Amino acid sequence: MMKVLSRKIEKEPLSPLQRIIFEFGHVLVGSAIVAIAFNIFLLPNQIASGGVSGVSTILRYTFGFEPAFTQWAFNIPLFIAGVLLLGGSLVGSIMYGSKTLVGTIFLPFVVFLTRDFEAATSDPLLAALFGGIGVGLGLGIVFRSNSSTGGTDLAAQIINKYTGLSLGACVFIMDGLVVISSAFVFGIEFALYALIALFVTGKVIDIVQTGLGYSKMAIIISEYEEELKQGILTKVDRGVTKLVGYGGYTNHERPVLMCVVGRNEVTKLTQIVKTIDPTAFVIVTNASEVLGKGFKKH
Repeated sequence: MMKVLSRKIEKEPLSPLQRIIFEFGHVLVGSAIVAIAFNIFLLPNQIASGGVSGVSTILRYTFGFEPAFTQWAFNIPLFIAGVLLLGGSLVGSIMYGSKTLVGTIFLPFVVFLTRDFEAATSDPLLAALFGGIGVGLGLGIVFRSNSSTGGTDLAAQIINKYTGLSLGACVFIMDGLVVISSAFVFGIEFALYALIALFVTGKVIDIVQTGLGYSKMAIIISEYEEELKQGILTKVDRGVTKLVGYGGYTNHERPVLMCVVGRNEVTKLTQIVKTIDPTAFVIVTNASEVLGKGFKKH
């Protein structure tokens, strides 16, 4: 009876239409957050932390170009080039291409609408930190919807396809060129602030993607396999998986147990292992995202 009731109160999966609305909503909200963070933190403090937004910051202070227009001028041709040159990898999924196009157009639109917002701070270090947080939060939300805001991400994909360089290296090159350019325009100090913002953005994207709730994965090698299994199942109340390993020197079969626990359960787990087998070999490492029963839902 309890199982039936628990099934009833579980959240129903989204319908295809609800999923589409949900994902496009993520693109719009994430793009808006990026645009506002750009206007109140990065742009007024001359921080060009990579990407098309960084290029628009440089051109704003060099030639007086409106950042939103600069972003449209780069984003739209890059999207068209991506469709022509990347082909299936960009438009193979109509949803992905559509969401990327929406982000490509909507982000500069919000930049234009919020261009008169007052700067939140005049301290470039604070601006780099909180601007990086805002941009990372917005991009993380967009990425969670399996989408992109276009710009130099598409340029990096094009370079990746035709040069053989890894995508990470291509993104680094694109952002690096923008930061180096900002050093010539604003000075080395502001380029260093841009690097700080870029670093913070990457870290916040990771947090939005995988969450703060780091779990721990334990690998236990011990001859007391059954006792350890029972201890973990009954006292820690976590599942455990038996693996088969072989000693590298002896080539003898060795039982290996693997389990994932919460951070607050690590001490309990290691104490149980120590009590049952003080000579057990234990490896505990971070598991940044765990999907399944007892942890995050798919």
